[in-house]
Amino acid sequence: MTLAFDALRNYLSRTCGLALDAEKSYLAESRLQPVMQDAGLPDLNALVMHLLSGTDPNLARDVVDAMTTNETFFFRDRTPFDNFRKIVLPQLLEARRGVRRIRIWSAACSSGQEPYSIAMILDEEAERLAGWQIEILATDLSHSIIATAREGLYTQFEVQRGLPITQLLRYFQQEGDRWRIGEHLRSRIRFEKFNLLADYSDLGCFDVIFCRNVLIYFDVPTKQKVLDKMAKAIAPDGYLIMGAAETVVGLSDTFAPHDDHRSINVVRATPAFARVPLRLVAG
Repeated sequence: MTLAFDALRNYLSRTCGLALDAEKSYLAESRLQPVMQDAGLPDLNALVMHLLSGTDPNLARDVVDAMTTNETFFFRDRTPFDNFRKIVLPQLLEARRGVRRIRIWSAACSSGQEPYSIAMILDEEAERLAGWQIEILATDLSHSIIATAREGLYTQFEVQRGLPITQLLRYFQQEGDRWRIGEHLRSRIRFEKFNLLADYSDLGCFDVIFCRNVLIYFDVPTKQKVLDKMAKAIAPDGYLIMGAAETVVGLSDTFAPHDDHRSINVVRATPAFARVPLRLVAG
């Protein structure tokens, strides 16, 4: 392992929580090759030196974008979405009938398939949600991937992954060889660039947090830190929905797995927070 790669690993861990395996130097160099070419830098050593100088925020953004994994598709691992529709949403409709407001955060939204899948479910439940205020915040670390998510334009391959034909025809319009999700759904989601290691105090309080298939890229202390932050940003009776390979066991004293549904975590204790409106700094 070269000193440059070691310094890159430390930088990514410190700035965005990404735990890059020591054996993955080949992967880093492969992903960063286009970044080096665009920046006119001859090798990884030159890139890391320039990166650590802190003089080029665009380079820092491009490095993080290149090293972020953005594998996703519509209704990925269908069970969490079924659980949201059949278990979480009915319980929230009962618990929030006084305020008639639900806030949802897709905390690692990648190119947007997850929050758009959530929005489709909510649209299909429109009759039950008449008169309700529903907010969906979707965030990701990658500047470029958030731009893609906002645009809502997908290839034929992307819409074929997990999306039933009935929902494709109902919610998308074809543009050439690609498909754009309808404005009435895009307008329901607020997309923002956000680092899960940052301060959550401006995000407000959520009733549901989807944080799926992102903590697997963090080391244990970083997982604990993120879960602690989320505990302060979720309602006392809120729900944290994680990926099938992820767990809060051994990582959090606030969240506990749902008795019957493994992908759902419930709040074990009331976190100290105030329910405040959504306030986000554009980034």
